Amino acid sequence: MKKTLTVLLALGVMGVISANAADAKENWEKNCAKCHGADGTGKTKMGEKLKVKDYTTATAQGALKDEGMTKAIKEGVKEGDSTRMKAYGDVLSDDEVKALVAYFRAFKK
Repeated sequence: MKKTLTVLLALGVMGVISANAADAKENWEKNCAKCHGADGTGKTKMGEKLKVKDYTTATAQGALKDEGMTKAIKEGVKEGDSTRMKAYGDVLSDDEVKALVAYFRAFKK
C-alpha cells in the first residue's frame, strides 16, 4: 500500500510538472514569442525592431536574475515614457510566471 501511494504521488507530481511546462510553453507562444522568438533568439520582426537580445547566450542569461525577470513579466519594462514590454501581472498567475522564467532559462545553450 505504501509503495503504491508513493508511486501515485510521484506520478501526480510529474503530472503537475508536465502541466506547468506545457502551460509555460503555451504562455510563451501566446505572450512572448512575437518579440523574443519561439526559441528565445529574438529573431522576429518585432524583436529586431525593439533590438531584443538573443537570450540563448550565456552572457544574456547571466545578466538576468530570476527576480528581475519575474518583475519584468509582472510589471512590464519601460524605457523613459515608452513601454518596451507590456505587463502580464494581470494575465498570469505567480505560478505561471515562475514556470515561464524556468522555460526561459531552458533557452540557454
